[in-house]
Amino acid sequence: MQRIPPAPGQESVWDYPRPPRVEPTAKHLRVVFNGVVIADTQRGQRVLETSHPPVYYFPPEDVQSQYLVPSPRQTFCEWKGHGAYYHVKVGDRQANNAAWYYPQPTPAFAPIRNYIAFYAGPMDECTVDGVVVIPQAGGFYGGWITPDIVGPFKGAAGTWGW
Repeated sequence: MQRIPPAPGQESVWDYPRPPRVEPTAKHLRVVFNGVVIADTQRGQRVLETSHPPVYYFPPEDVQSQYLVPSPRQTFCEWKGHGAYYHVKVGDRQANNAAWYYPQPTPAFAPIRNYIAFYAGPMDECTVDGVVVIPQAGGFYGGWITPDIVGPFKGAAGTWGW
């Protein structure tokens, strides 16, 4: 693994903390699925963790909840606690376990309680300030990569040991 030095205006994920932290963001975040804007906010939160692109969380009131179907899937994060999932369904298309949230996060992550994050890969489009994101590789972590974030990023094959 060779850290990519950030250029002016960029952040390196290798400068992010471990354990991770949560912070508010006023960036314009948007998610589109099956041609419908299902989430849109400028009041999000982002979680930053060493080696990972940011994961963006939307306040529930800025998500079109009629497109979220509760999933039986649950996970556990040593930092954030127990996570619960949603399938995203718009019309005849459904993306299984494509969104998640923490109903009772640990105290350090209280700001994301019930906030909803989306995997970018199954969505038609996810944007940060109008820039289309690249999904974090591997399908597990859910980070959003934009040109102002540099890696290398954990998630792809061969990176689990980082």
